[in-house]
Amino acid sequence: MKKLNLLLLVFGLMLGQHVSAQKSQYFEMRTYTAHEGKRPELIKRFQDHTLKLFKKNGIENIAYMIPNDDSDNRLVFIIGYPDESSRDRLWNQFVNDPEWVAAFKASEANGPLVKEVQQTFMTMAPELNPKKFKSKKNETRVFELRTYHLHPGRVDAINARFRDHTQALFEKHGMTNAPYWYTVEKGGEQSKLVYLLAHKDEAAGKESFKKFGADPAWVAVRDASEADGKIVQKVESLYLKTLPFSPMK
Repeated sequence: MKKLNLLLLVFGLMLGQHVSAQKSQYFEMRTYTAHEGKRPELIKRFQDHTLKLFKKNGIENIAYMIPNDDSDNRLVFIIGYPDESSRDRLWNQFVNDPEWVAAFKASEANGPLVKEVQQTFMTMAPELNPKKFKSKKNETRVFELRTYHLHPGRVDAINARFRDHTQALFEKHGMTNAPYWYTVEKGGEQSKLVYLLAHKDEAAGKESFKKFGADPAWVAVRDASEADGKIVQKVESLYLKTLPFSPMK
């Protein structure tokens, strides 16, 4: 019986290690617009309470960023869940955690911190996600968040163009491919492509994109890929700097 109990304990520990090491499969990008003058308090709440309580409740901390433009009062963060089915359960577990309830109440003693919340659900783009991307904790750089709104039925086309050509051309012009996702649209609309590029700074990023756009190799790829119609309707770009406690840097 003692041997059996020991074996069960070892198995349980191994299983626990496997579960804790599991990578997220479902992602949420949340954008908080802070009330005027309240963003420092919001950032402090994340630093002192929110990140550790996300982790406690099974939510993975991935990236925490603010716009490179200091006049922009937003905070953008990306968190992960084991799968889509666990999202609501883990989020509700977090918001009802007594520690969070107390921290939230204390932080808003002088008024609410957040004016508006936007959320985007995403899954990883398996063919586009770079396998060699690493955070650089001792190097300052900015991230460019890019969102592609696509023409109807063109998800496969944008995926193929990035997979076969665009990502390599980005690297050629000094840009670092970070994670890529496709949005999960609850209303059944077509997914958008969302990804991050790392640059030395915003000026370097804009210069790299200028060279990329003028590269004859890119022009040829773009024209060939659009022989049967345009792919991208609109591109949104936002330059972001990571907060000190962000796992992704």
